[in-house]
Amino acid sequence: MTRPKISLMEAYMIETMRVNGITNEEIIVGVKAKDVSGWKQINEKFDFEQLIALAEKDLAAFEKVIHDGYAVKFVTVGGLERLLSLKFGKEAGKDYQKQQAGVIDLNLDEPALSELKQILSPNWKVEDGAEGISVLLKEQKDFS
Repeated sequence: MTRPKISLMEAYMIETMRVNGITNEEIIVGVKAKDVSGWKQINEKFDFEQLIALAEKDLAAFEKVIHDGYAVKFVTVGGLERLLSLKFGKEAGKDYQKQQAGVIDLNLDEPALSELKQILSPNWKVEDGAEGISVLLKEQKDFS
């Protein structure tokens, strides 16, 4: 099953709402009603109108994103850290060690690891080794 692809910012908005107690159904209802004004209090820098535009392109795909998950089109190192925090509640120094090209010694259970692998864009490699999970940017040679 391929997941619909969304931008990193759209993932941030969805996960920020979830962390703040907004349910999947409330997200869908708000987007369908084109009323996202109440979400501005969660993060005034987010343009939640982007979620309305996403749903207008393909409502079924948007609902699938909310209910079944998504893949992010392109994830940066900073984006990886923010997703680990928002989606999985993981903190640098406590749950993983930051590296220039990603994270190592990540502490995730199997369902969360599976979810992370499905979310990440193809520029990442995830390895589960003896020292824990590493999530690192692929090197140029890894793409050939």
